[in-house]
Amino acid sequence: MSVSVTSGFSKKVVAAWGSFDYAMASFSGIMVTFVFPIYFRNVIVTNGHGDAYWSATVASSMLLVALLTPLLGAMADVLNNKKVYLAIFTAVTVATTALLYFMQPGMVLIAALLFILANAGFEGGIVFYDAFLPEITTPQTYGRVSGFGFACGYIGSLAILIINQPFFETTPKTTFLVVAAFITVFSLPLFLIVPEKRHPIRINFRALVRRGFGQLRTTIGHIREYEHVTKFLLAYFLYNDAILTVIAFSGVYANATLHFGMTELALWFAMIQIVAVIGSLIFGRIADASGPKLAISITLLIWILVVTLAYFTTTKTAFYFVGAIAGLALGSSQSCSRSLMALLTPPEHTAEFFGFYDGFCGKASAVIGPITFGILSELFGSQRPAILALGSFFIMGLLLLRRVKEQKAVAEGQSFEGATVG
Repeated sequence: MSVSVTSGFSKKVVAAWGSFDYAMASFSGIMVTFVFPIYFRNVIVTNGHGDAYWSATVASSMLLVALLTPLLGAMADVLNNKKVYLAIFTAVTVATTALLYFMQPGMVLIAALLFILANAGFEGGIVFYDAFLPEITTPQTYGRVSGFGFACGYIGSLAILIINQPFFETTPKTTFLVVAAFITVFSLPLFLIVPEKRHPIRINFRALVRRGFGQLRTTIGHIREYEHVTKFLLAYFLYNDAILTVIAFSGVYANATLHFGMTELALWFAMIQIVAVIGSLIFGRIADASGPKLAISITLLIWILVVTLAYFTTTKTAFYFVGAIAGLALGSSQSCSRSLMALLTPPEHTAEFFGFYDGFCGKASAVIGPITFGILSELFGSQRPAILALGSFFIMGLLLLRRVKEQKAVAEGQSFEGATVG
């Protein structure tokens, strides 16, 4: 895959930057979505309450990340040596992921704490990784270079599935060591090749805390001045919560409710990754032609269909079909949401609002859904009502989205025909 960059920006540097996304996608695929959730639920948890413990672990992890994000954003803005902090967070992820290999049945608390640290390292590191984008390209090529990074991530997800295939049915926990090694090797190009701009700013930790959380308060105040940005962020909070919950529990659901084996799950996830690329291209065209609001609305209708079908599905073959439908909406929901956020955001608040959207809002929205799933699964003794309940998050998000007007585009003479849904 080639990436066009303006003169003065090396394709080698962009490729090295993208290799980090390639590396970290292995953590997202194996540790968040696929192998570790099932291993945690079926092996480490021994009292039959795996869904409740996993939901609490995921929610705690994302809450920690949401609370850290304002501080990390301030650090990425003003401190020298972003590479040092990125290396620290990456090392935390690698070390804790490797340590999870040694967890035995009944070691629930230790395993949960290790995962929380690993995921915090993963999510926290992304803040510093993203901060390199303005330094390796120009605003005119942000989209292409950012898209290249996402593509590297999809390829990395497929690669880690292929590499780990021999271990899925025999020793699934071996995949944790493979992920740790994969991240170590393929994150190195960023540290060795990507240059870093240094800013001669000295600031102590207390000042950083004040700066980070003070900026969060200021940003919330600014956002409240823009009615449709506020409505969109509320809608995004709801439907993104459901999407992240589906990601965290889809493997567990397929394994526990439909009795998928690990090899079958690997094929299922690989299929979803491939369809997600196709879906992103399709809905990217819809967003360009008719506006991102319409594109998001269609994806939310797809998600409602997905959780409804998942509730009624009883065969593995049918669930492959459900997964393919989900893949269409997976990447496109989030990419089109980013486009609508860009459309609604005033130019003078771009960095500020996107920091809130990607950072605090994007992370905090992954707390309520997992808890809801865990509680309902425990109450009903079945995951089916839990997966169906996620539809309410998609419905509420869609209803709020209908009230958002793409007024910024209209004001600038860039309105989309048919963009307003309802």
